[in-house]
Amino acid sequence: MSKLFTPLHMRSLTLRNRILVSPMCQYSCIEGVPNDWHKVHLGSRAVGGAAMVIAEATSVTPAGRISPNDTGLWNDVQAEAFAPITDFIKGQGAVAAIQLGHAGRKASVQPPWKGGNAVSGNAGGWQPVAPSAIAFGPNSPLPAELGGTDIEEIVDQFEAAACRALQAGFQVIEVHMAHGYLLHQFLSPLSNKREDAYGGSLENRMRFPLDVLCRVRQVWPEDLPVMVRISATDWVEGGWDLPQSLELCQKFKTLGVELVDVSSAGLVPDAVIPVAPCFQVPLAKEIRHQIGIATGAVGLITAAAQAEQIIATGCADVVLLARELLRDPYWPIHAAGVLGVDFPWPVQYERAKP
Repeated sequence: MSKLFTPLHMRSLTLRNRILVSPMCQYSCIEGVPNDWHKVHLGSRAVGGAAMVIAEATSVTPAGRISPNDTGLWNDVQAEAFAPITDFIKGQGAVAAIQLGHAGRKASVQPPWKGGNAVSGNAGGWQPVAPSAIAFGPNSPLPAELGGTDIEEIVDQFEAAACRALQAGFQVIEVHMAHGYLLHQFLSPLSNKREDAYGGSLENRMRFPLDVLCRVRQVWPEDLPVMVRISATDWVEGGWDLPQSLELCQKFKTLGVELVDVSSAGLVPDAVIPVAPCFQVPLAKEIRHQIGIATGAVGLITAAAQAEQIIATGCADVVLLARELLRDPYWPIHAAGVLGVDFPWPVQYERAKP
């Protein structure tokens, strides 16, 4: 029997299999409001058999967007626009989730297909913020260092966005602490040079991300899961690494995090990353085994046999697919066929089922 297609219980929710859609920015909004593109993009992956569909990194404040075209949840108009999308996802038997984040010093840039360069003020750009006034790269804008009051305000914004996510019909929140965005910037000593209560020691560097997590968990219903995405290592000497991630994940466990979505890198542009199929799976395995918390494996997982082996050997509890699900929204249905699983198709498509 396939382990990849066994259900997974997460508090009051039951996932129909262990395949999750990774949050993938679409850079296709105006004023943070999702539209028909997002409904078709996310909805088609639910039709395709994924157990959970995670909406892209959604900013809790206008200043936290990666680009001017990111989704947001800083007002009720955005929450109302998400509601029909979550309704459709759930109507196809999938769980609707959303990733909440803040880009920090990586904010105010163009979408990738426009070059990803900084957006000037005249073109609708804004001043990025960060734990310290250190730019992401040589061509990146210099961010403003956040003050203590600013940090408290961002915690409030995460809380408010979580409340709107519930209003919009989402069942799971993933807090984004990865890929060099604001919460990761506070964690890593490469980007956090503060000398106050939010910098220096590991305990201090974890303070702001954990404050955000605590506030989100407090307002999110007890019977619904909260997940966290982390970069388990910066892949740079002297940066954030696996031993520190293990300590952070121990904190997650005590705070009621249901699953850690284990990625890596993104903090600095010149990291040497050993990219290869399943290269991040050992990180998920180590956290799962050492901390005793559920994990998700992500990164160049493309074949059904790969995903099956990850789950069957206990390396992770779920797999999260990104690019492969862009290439094939129906990957879960096709993977079931490869693994000999009689997975139900949408009734509208049954005439094509082998």
